[in-house]
Amino acid sequence: MKWWYSLAACCWLLSGCQQAEPTLTLRMAHSLDQEHVVHKAMLNMAERLEYYSGGSMKIQVYSGGQLGSERELIELLQIGSLALTKVSAAPLEGFAPSMQVFSVPYVFRDEAHLWQVLEGPIGQKLLADLSPVRLKGLGYYDAGSRSFYTTKAKISSPADLAGLKFRVPNSQTAVQMVQTLGGAATPVDWGELYTALQQGVVDGAENNPPSFYLSRHYELCKYYLLDEHTSVPDLILMSQHIWDSLTPQQQGWLQQAVADSVVFQRQAWKTSTADALAKVKAAGVEVIYPDKTAFIQAVQPLHQSLAGSMVGDLISAINQVQPVATAAPLPAAAEEAAHD
Repeated sequence: MKWWYSLAACCWLLSGCQQAEPTLTLRMAHSLDQEHVVHKAMLNMAERLEYYSGGSMKIQVYSGGQLGSERELIELLQIGSLALTKVSAAPLEGFAPSMQVFSVPYVFRDEAHLWQVLEGPIGQKLLADLSPVRLKGLGYYDAGSRSFYTTKAKISSPADLAGLKFRVPNSQTAVQMVQTLGGAATPVDWGELYTALQQGVVDGAENNPPSFYLSRHYELCKYYLLDEHTSVPDLILMSQHIWDSLTPQQQGWLQQAVADSVVFQRQAWKTSTADALAKVKAAGVEVIYPDKTAFIQAVQPLHQSLAGSMVGDLISAINQVQPVATAAPLPAAAEEAAHD
């Protein structure tokens, strides 16, 4: 009977080896607070990937700049030391010049126009432009529209920006935008901005409502001008090297998990924006709703200076995208999940 026990033991060991197939864990990092809707969307992505892969793939999310600034995270992707990140399109200008188009003010007519562009051929081409620098673009998250906020000076027109120093992301186009409006642009890392506002290094900054609220910048800045000058989306990026190491099936699981998280994030973003505006108003911030006409006219010299350039040609192509009457409705299941 010893041979039978030996055979049974052998079968048990083989079965154990098959069941102990290692789980592939992808590290994902970003610079935002854990309460931010973008972080929650990444957790949703991780849940969906684990579901689609039957537990064979997982995403471990590092928040709050634990692994570096946005530029450092991009560089970690390039060398394959990090699998995934979420960054604003602004710092990607240094990697793919076509990304400059997002920092040009008043390129998009409205939110529906923005998403029609991002989900169409132009948006996909912009993602593909990252391939030569070893980055795989997987999709876009909603980052709303960026607007100015200030510590002391109340602004309601372009003329009010004169003499004020505004923090901008590391984007030459964003610098040109502020300068065209008459302000002084100062690139400052996002993680250092609270201190810069506190110490008077800058007089203000510009960002979307959820980021303005969750960064606690409203504690220092009591004026928020909703001029909505740019719509700079967030990009979900992956290391091209790590993407290429996945099997086609694994790539499919991951791409579907990203797609699910995009639907989740876009719906949750709307709720987060309304909530953020209500909370900063309750905290004593004066939210100003200006006539945007003067701002649109003030940046026309910047638009004209881009005529005939690669970015100018992109803007022309974007202008030709026909508007849609209404945005496509979200699937009921996704809308319900966004409010969980």
